[in-house]
Amino acid sequence: MLASLGSSTINTSGLAEQLSAAQFASRIDAVTAKQDKITTQISAASTLKSMMSTLASSLGTRVREGDLAVTPVITNASVATVSKGTLSGSGTSTLEVTALAKGQTLTGPTLAASTSAVGAGTFTLRFGTVSGTSFSADTSRAQVDIAVTSSDTLGTLAQKINASGAGVSAYVATGANGAQLVLRGADGAANGFQIETTPDAGYTTLAAFNWSAATGAASQLKSTATDAAYVLDGVARTSTSNTITDAAPGLTLKLTGTNAGSPTTISYSDPASAVQTAMNDLVEALNQIVTQLNSDTDRHTGSLTNNAGARALRQMLSSLSSRVVMPNATPGQPSTLGDLGLKINRNGTFALDSAVLNKTMTASPDGTAAMFTNGLYGVYATFDSMARSVSSVSDPGSLGGVITALGTRQTSLTEQLSDLQTKQETLRTQLVSRYAQLASRVSSSQSTLSFLQAQITAWNGKSGN
Repeated sequence: MLASLGSSTINTSGLAEQLSAAQFASRIDAVTAKQDKITTQISAASTLKSMMSTLASSLGTRVREGDLAVTPVITNASVATVSKGTLSGSGTSTLEVTALAKGQTLTGPTLAASTSAVGAGTFTLRFGTVSGTSFSADTSRAQVDIAVTSSDTLGTLAQKINASGAGVSAYVATGANGAQLVLRGADGAANGFQIETTPDAGYTTLAAFNWSAATGAASQLKSTATDAAYVLDGVARTSTSNTITDAAPGLTLKLTGTNAGSPTTISYSDPASAVQTAMNDLVEALNQIVTQLNSDTDRHTGSLTNNAGARALRQMLSSLSSRVVMPNATPGQPSTLGDLGLKINRNGTFALDSAVLNKTMTASPDGTAAMFTNGLYGVYATFDSMARSVSSVSDPGSLGGVITALGTRQTSLTEQLSDLQTKQETLRTQLVSRYAQLASRVSSSQSTLSFLQAQITAWNGKSGN
């Protein structure tokens, strides 16, 4: 009997593995099941959160592309580029550009190279309007004095001018005759400038940079600073810049060429078709979210049943049609998504009432366009706010907060599982050690048994003799 228990007939390592696994199996399975459930919940909540973020992002892209608002269109694109102003435009405008805004360009004396010394003293830029040989100083603008040292070269003088904040850029141009300082001022007639120098004793080179409208060499003045001149809707106007914000309601201009005597036409697009398409796309996207939400909250099969984040999202969606998205709208102007034809069916899905949308666009094209702008209020701002609210990790009642809480629980379960696995391994090791000791004792017993059997056999042999 004792021999049958020998270590040669028992897999002690396998037995230890099975016994330790059996002792911890139920607890490990319970933790794993919880992990799987939480993983499913995190996945479902993340999908809903992502769908809301994607919807908001898509609306933002659509709004920025500009096809959802009244947009100006110019016939002769070589004259100017046109874009939306802060208001909405309508009708047809004419534009004739007779001059573009330019900055003054002035060159200095020719020196041997950019490394040539320019002397020491003070280099002064004085600003105003240059007209022929006259200069009208801008008394509201202070002159800029630049200190020049004996170690300065043509190249370092250019660097000092650029660093002075005077609004004049400078560089050194090297040609066949040598190197020259080139200075360029900002656009606009009032941004013309003269150069005055005060050389230190013994440094006459710096004086060569003096230039005034009255006495300077005309060949050094490569271009005179001028204002832009244009005629919009029959009214002659000027601008210190070629970019003219809100030149007319709904119109910003960037002048790029002239067309004196040949006015071009500016008209405005009709966004009705784009708005209709955008609202249909919005309804489709919302219904996809509702379908996903209904599946996730199904009381029999849903992973987010009674989930706070899912409930909060459903509440948002249920009041969406009546939500005011334009709190700054004047009386009579559209202010809710319902005014754009968005309605909620009894089963919680969405639909578009095209008749309501068309009525709103006809009665208030400006109000409709204002709802599709990239501003503080409007359709995009509303969905962007909703997406941020849904994604908030600091709000325990949002999907973002739920995902954060579930992630914390998942981490805790992972730690529990690791602890159980460690304990299981410890038990297995202990069992292997105990069985090894048992095997050793059994082996010892077998040796004793063999000795006794041999003695008995020997005794029996002697008795037979």
